[in-house]
Amino acid sequence: MPSGSRKFKKILIANRGEIACRIIWTCKEMGIRTVAVHSDVDRDSLHVRFADEAACIGPAPSAQSYLNIPAMISTAEIFNVDAIHPGYGFLAESSYFAEICEACNIKFIGPPAGVIRLMGDKVEARRAMKEAGLPILPGSPDPITSEEEARNLARQIGFPIIVKASAGGGGRGMRIVRSEDELGRALEGASTEAAAAFKDGTVYIERYVESPRHIEIQVLADEHGACIHLGERECSIQRRHQKLLEEAPSPVLSPELRNQMGDAAVAACKKLGYSSAGTVEFLLDTDNKFYFMEMNTRIQVEHPVTEMVTLADIVRNQIRIAEGEPLGYTQDDLMIVGHAIECRINAENPETFAPSPGLITAFNLPGGPGVRVDTYVYAGYRVPPFYDSMIAKVIVHARTRDLAIARMKRALEAMVVEGIKTTIPLHLKIMDDPKFRAGDISTSFMEYFLAQNGAKKNEVVATAR
Repeated sequence: MPSGSRKFKKILIANRGEIACRIIWTCKEMGIRTVAVHSDVDRDSLHVRFADEAACIGPAPSAQSYLNIPAMISTAEIFNVDAIHPGYGFLAESSYFAEICEACNIKFIGPPAGVIRLMGDKVEARRAMKEAGLPILPGSPDPITSEEEARNLARQIGFPIIVKASAGGGGRGMRIVRSEDELGRALEGASTEAAAAFKDGTVYIERYVESPRHIEIQVLADEHGACIHLGERECSIQRRHQKLLEEAPSPVLSPELRNQMGDAAVAACKKLGYSSAGTVEFLLDTDNKFYFMEMNTRIQVEHPVTEMVTLADIVRNQIRIAEGEPLGYTQDDLMIVGHAIECRINAENPETFAPSPGLITAFNLPGGPGVRVDTYVYAGYRVPPFYDSMIAKVIVHARTRDLAIARMKRALEAMVVEGIKTTIPLHLKIMDDPKFRAGDISTSFMEYFLAQNGAKKNEVVATAR
């Protein structure tokens, strides 16, 4: 569609940082004007500089700025935008926000509010996906209401089990339980943490899979019933359920297993009436059996690795779908070429994981063949302490996984960030790790890796959005 005939003339980006910049780049290519919103401490961020228009919507705390729905909608109306792109985090999976946008005749660039609400409730999501034919781990069909109920169910399932927040995400409100003696404390701890993080202390339990792989399937669905998948991402390298590094394709998935998982995800999305980009996340056990874990109804932090191996612009597709355009291609058109790896560069001490906000005194981005960097910072920028610590993503693409690892090493060695501490040294060590290089990874990889590399005992949990 030529830029002059686009349905959307102006889009407000209800986010900050690198994802706001990422959305701006695609909007510029599509001939769509952009409005950046920012808190008072983010006025010097690159997303503010590169948007066509910008507005301050509140002070630094997220609740008073990036989570402030009245301020967001007021800004959208003042600037007369056609649509709002929520990015990831903040309001991206708020069904209420999607409903408010619709009520104000502003297109929410994402799936229908009802689907967001359904997938945001992990208990209901499990039930819906089971009905849609996806394999589900044994667990509680409803929220847990008492310790006795949990105890009886745990005996049926068998230990270990995991307690999870129904409204959870980002690893919060989760506890692994290996015996009945631990169950009471785990229920109380998970519920308390979930109530503080999500204002909902509801929890459920399911069987815990030891050292699985975390595999996610990227889907695209239009508003006319068409849906395809763009292959998988390997997201197993995590610390305390926070992803550190992702790659596509997975080192272990055969074409047959890829098609099986992808077809299952697509069938489920069609049954849900899903539209927009989305990610169906699975656990893959050592027998290559996969189980539905959750669905993220938004763009993912790690979407660039899929873009690199498929040449798909996922943000462009989100916008086109929201404009009412048909997807325009089928599953047979999908090609996965080469291998891509993404490293999340966080403003953290690489040994203790303590946040390291502050002034960036020198900043150099790597270049060369197959290297992409998504960032919002620069030399002279002061990283604020109020938000997620990720300041950049380094993504590489190469013909083979071995070459992608070598390329990532070269890129990380050329990246200069001075004035604050970052996780670049951590990622360089991972690139050299024999198990990683062999593709022998799981969600417990970082426990092994940190033990091998003398992790500090006083690790600090990194802030996560």
